[in-house]
Amino acid sequence: MSHEGNDGYVSALAQRNASKAMQAIWSPRKRFETWRRIWLAAARAMNEVGLPVTREQCEEIAAHLTPTDAEIDRAREHERRVRHDVMAHVHALGEVAPKARPILHLGMTSQDVVCNADVLILNEALDLVCLKLARAIDELGDFAVRWKSLPTLGLTHYQPAQPTTVGRRAAQWAYDLWLCLDRLTYTRAFLRLRGLKSATGTQAAFSALCGTEAGRVDRLEERFLKQFGRTLLKDEVHLLTSQTYPRVADAFVISDLAATAAAAHKMFNDIRLLAGRKEMDEPMAGEQVGSSAMPYKQNPMRCERGTGLCRFVISLAQNPLDTAATQWFERTLDDSANRRVTLPEAFLALDGVLDLAHNIAAGLFVHEGMVRANLIAEMPFLLTETIMVAAVKQGHDRQEVHEAIRRHSREAAVRVKEKGLPNDLLDRLRGEPMMSGVDLTRVLDPSAYVGRAAEQVDKFITEIVTPLRERYGERIEALPTSDPGV
Repeated sequence: MSHEGNDGYVSALAQRNASKAMQAIWSPRKRFETWRRIWLAAARAMNEVGLPVTREQCEEIAAHLTPTDAEIDRAREHERRVRHDVMAHVHALGEVAPKARPILHLGMTSQDVVCNADVLILNEALDLVCLKLARAIDELGDFAVRWKSLPTLGLTHYQPAQPTTVGRRAAQWAYDLWLCLDRLTYTRAFLRLRGLKSATGTQAAFSALCGTEAGRVDRLEERFLKQFGRTLLKDEVHLLTSQTYPRVADAFVISDLAATAAAAHKMFNDIRLLAGRKEMDEPMAGEQVGSSAMPYKQNPMRCERGTGLCRFVISLAQNPLDTAATQWFERTLDDSANRRVTLPEAFLALDGVLDLAHNIAAGLFVHEGMVRANLIAEMPFLLTETIMVAAVKQGHDRQEVHEAIRRHSREAAVRVKEKGLPNDLLDRLRGEPMMSGVDLTRVLDPSAYVGRAAEQVDKFITEIVTPLRERYGERIEALPTSDPGV
């Protein structure tokens, strides 16, 4: 086993949480390879509009799109000297593509490279997030169907409320995640490339290159965009930029990631609370240790990790807003160091969250006995209005019945809360003269009070989960099994 890195800090996101796929998207090699794709696309576009760039030079760049470890190391050497990462990679690429070296980065500013590359990387990262969200929703859909008819105690203000079903509650978790998926899908489609805009967004350098020929600069940018599958200039490139694409676009992305984290956090927290009520448990490995001191412990550690990661993503939502707000005039460089941390770590953390969400949903265990016991313990209180109506139908005065039930309920509550004894409200009501003729046994059936919970689950599956499976099904199956890590 290699011990490299044990003497320096290693990100917990990379070591313990994020998948290899998401780490690859944000890796140095991916970043620098994407830069080279930008340089190639610009060179080809220049060649196509008749600027002094040859096909041979384009082909030489294309032959070196994926930088080797040696080339990345060489770029780092250049950066220590020139103190500029983009120029360092211009020099490194020029050394392995000497014929193309004279035209590399021609007419371009650093953000013609970096901003366009960042959008391509964001696009790929959002695609993976959407796919993993769809997988979690799919798994929760299966769980919801399995338990759609099992009544459980509904809780509002974390106090007993009208019953729902175990499956209906899970469908709500999944629906919340679907709302986030819908937003992220839109945000991904909204991403626009910066295009070729020069140092302050005016396209001055490209205007100088293209001369006075009408429309040549636009044709140059259009041909650049087409190499990334972008064909509608007005919809797929920013109309106006400063030196960077509008940094508020980053805020849109991170805000939607934070909203997704909030929805996942709610699900994780609900499961943690249900584990405390002994109604539900997340999956637990055979030799998993819950506590170093208390051997019996079975802590919801996956949900706990999930909530911790979610809080981190949520905390990042303010950051890109601050960055967008403080870009002076055409640009100030304080966005750079910040974005190098904020963008990848938001995605790495949420990637871990979504793997946890799928893993937990796939192995979530329901303790039916405790679900029923907790519900039945509260049912007498929940049914007091129904019992009151039944008594009035027998000819009793509504106000007198209300007072009688209120008095018996208070006495039963004292017995439960202060003496720790079972709820005897029904026994008390059976001895109440105004309850004569009311079938208290029939009234107690929980299934009569869950409304349309099961039908709502079915509708959710039909209208949301099934179309989702049709859209993402094969890609979901191709995903590696989610691993909760260590």
